[in-house]
Amino acid sequence: QVQLVESGGGSVQPGGSLRLSCAASERILSIHTVAWYRQDPGKQREFVAAITRGGVEQYADSVKDRFSIAHDISQHTVFLQMTNLQPEDTSLYYCNMGGRKLDSFSFDSWGQGTQVTVSS
Repeated sequence: QVQLVESGGGSVQPGGSLRLSCAASERILSIHTVAWYRQDPGKQREFVAAITRGGVEQYADSVKDRFSIAHDISQHTVFLQMTNLQPEDTSLYYCNMGGRKLDSFSFDSWGQGTQVTVSS
């Protein structure tokens, strides 16, 4: 399975910005889907944003117009640009990537999670 390494989390004040990154640990043949989720202790994982196979960006209503998802296929990396962060955005953020490895086998992997904390 392809390992995903997340980075970019941290603590910011309300109104601040962060950029999360999620990089595949090995070269891959293709990326089919990328997504970000977040999860609070004791709660279910919540969808944040995704890019579908057709290249369509999808966002949860709570982050629309504030968050932006992108991916760099050549670098096997997916990003989540977060602006105007609010305390309710505080959570553990996970990336998800699906595609095909160099050996042509498909993969669907999750990152280890990166903490985002928004407080004054």
